[in-house]
Amino acid sequence: MLVKIPNELVLYNCKHAEGNVSHIMQCGLCISKARRQKVGEKPLLSISTFVQAARSNVLLAVPAFLYAINNYLKFTMQLYFDPATVKMLSNLKVLVIAVLLKVIMRRRFSIIQWEALALLLIGISINQMRSLPEGTTALGVPVATAAYMSTLIFVTVPSLASVFNEYALKSQYDTSIYLQNLFLYGYGAIFNFLGILGIAIFKGPSSLDILQGHSKATMLLICNNAAQGILSSFFFKYADTILKKYSSTVATIFTGIASAALFGHTLTINFILGITVVFISMHQFFSSLSKVKDEQQNGVLERLDIQNNSSRDSSFINMAAGANEEASHRVGHDERQPLLPT
Repeated sequence: MLVKIPNELVLYNCKHAEGNVSHIMQCGLCISKARRQKVGEKPLLSISTFVQAARSNVLLAVPAFLYAINNYLKFTMQLYFDPATVKMLSNLKVLVIAVLLKVIMRRRFSIIQWEALALLLIGISINQMRSLPEGTTALGVPVATAAYMSTLIFVTVPSLASVFNEYALKSQYDTSIYLQNLFLYGYGAIFNFLGILGIAIFKGPSSLDILQGHSKATMLLICNNAAQGILSSFFFKYADTILKKYSSTVATIFTGIASAALFGHTLTINFILGITVVFISMHQFFSSLSKVKDEQQNGVLERLDIQNNSSRDSSFINMAAGANEEASHRVGHDERQPLLPT
């Protein structure tokens, strides 16, 4: 593990500090962006702009609340898995996110893309074939049961948060991403602070020491996670949630190498094969081949529409020509004769 977390209070303290650091960093980014605005642009930090943006982006409280729930579990996962495996497990969110995007945001995926997501799941499963030793943790819970339950929540809750975050950010596309991040982490800091107050109610006022258990390593981790969270918002608004999750697979390689170099974790053949399958999945998902079928279908439909329009136009032209011919036709002497004999 990167950092030894002694108890759940320190976990909440870490995440509360992370929310505050993120909030401070985002305030700095907003001020920097406001100073670099061009003449004629709408002031970023004016009272009217801020109040209007705050009212329009209330929906950001939903992903902030879901992220706050996930904060405790994010560090708890480190109790059961090494850092490289945690990164691999986080890729499971891609499959859940794809389903949520299809249901909530009506996103369409080709068959090849669904197969790529299945390959991703297989790659993660290969890495997990090296089972953890059975036993009990410091919590007194069997490792397998606690790990599986933590993984289920670890995958579902942040997946919902990511989809709602993308929806909230893109639904107010005209609002500056800097202001949206400011609101998102402002809500997050409030929810995490409420979590610490909840612990204080059950454990006494002494638990309000939010600096308890911190070290240089934990502060470095907090700053890193804060910067990572701010960067993720740019993925959600200007790119795609799945692209953001796939990009984390690149970090998995560096995480595995750093874990082996710093903490002596062994990079097993299962891990190497799993990483390989994950990258094959990533290439297949974003390959142009995964979109060829849809593009061909769209092209066929466009050609059919053009042909139908052409046939309708030609029919209209023929009808118009026939009408003109009838209108300009002169009736001859023979045509005036009655059809029946008199």
